[in-house]
Amino acid sequence: MSENPGATWEGDLTSGRGAMQVRNGGEEMPFGFGSRFDDDDGATPEDLIGAALSGCFSMALAHNLAEASHAPAHIETTADVRLQKEPGGFAIDRIKLTCHARVPGIDEAELRQHAERTRKSCPVAKALTGTRIEVDARLFD
Repeated sequence: MSENPGATWEGDLTSGRGAMQVRNGGEEMPFGFGSRFDDDDGATPEDLIGAALSGCFSMALAHNLAEASHAPAHIETTADVRLQKEPGGFAIDRIKLTCHARVPGIDEAELRQHAERTRKSCPVAKALTGTRIEVDARLFD
């Protein structure tokens, strides 16, 4: 594979197998029809999209909070990426981000304002403009 993220695939859709790689020399993540549509082991393209969005969102939220003089101590973001059947194939129609943060001196309402602003400004979210992205942001208890 090249130095850029990529994938290989062998065989047809339902019985074929593939591997995705985030970086040259990095760990290969096997994937196939079963890992995407059943409960088989392996990664899915949606997993990588969710991880990319979660990472970008967390970084951008940290920046936005720090710019507002609320440097975060810890941010955790997960993504629930929904792949739906539609006429003519499949589409990722929704991604729900769940974010928990530890931010001294901020209340949950202000965190949610920063999270919403971040949802609109995060570069990966911008790349996914055809998908509805929702954010549920909360402070750690």
